[in-house]
Parts: sequence; C-alpha cells; structure tokens
Amino acid sequence: MTARPVDASGDILPVLSPDALLTEAPAVAAALADHLRLFTGDWWEYPTRGNPVFDLIAAGPLGEKDLPALAACISSYVMEFPPVHTVSDVRTVLDNGVMKYSAVAKLDNGETAPVELSLS
Repeated sequence: MTARPVDASGDILPVLSPDALLTEAPAVAAALADHLRLFTGDWWEYPTRGNPVFDLIAAGPLGEKDLPALAACISSYVMEFPPVHTVSDVRTVLDNGVMKYSAVAKLDNGETAPVELSLS
C-alpha cells in the first residue's frame, strides 16, 4: 500500500518524487487516520454504528462512564479496516470534555500502526 503524506490537519502535502510517498506501516497509518476522520460522519451511511456514539455525545458532557462504550465502538470501527488484524493497548482519556482515544493496530503483515482520535 502507498499513500500520499498529509499534515496534522489532514491536508495532502506535495509529492515531488515517488520516494516521498508513504509505504508499509506509515501508509496504513495514514489511511487509517483518514478512515477515522470519517468515523464521526459515518452515521448518515451506517446509522446503526454512528448513532450510538452521537447519542452519547449529545446526551451531555462526556464522562468517565462513557469511555468504555466509546472505546469499544472505535476499536470495532478500526477492526473493519482491511489491513488491521488486532487492536491493542487501547487507552482513553477524558480532558475537558474531549475524549482522546489511542491504540496500536497490528496489521496482517505483522507491523503495527498507531491509532488516535479525539471526540467532543
């Protein structure tokens, strides 16, 4: 798999040579980051997946009690990404009403890719 590099906001960076393209685990990590950016908008396409997340968020400020359900939903979504074999080291932190999720995705080829997402 190859992917174009992006900056922190997800904007595609210029590629001036084939060497600037991402390959292997970095390419999967970039594609997975794109996949996660769609997570908060998937409710319109997959209402049974997205609506419970938005129901939790809309119910009021996120609390510690919401973290396990949100983490499970996000981990399930990550597992749907084809190169991902398992998700481990899941961590959730609540910071001023923003839930920060991080994990490690083990890929089918044995490599790993970091997973990060913030929801508010």
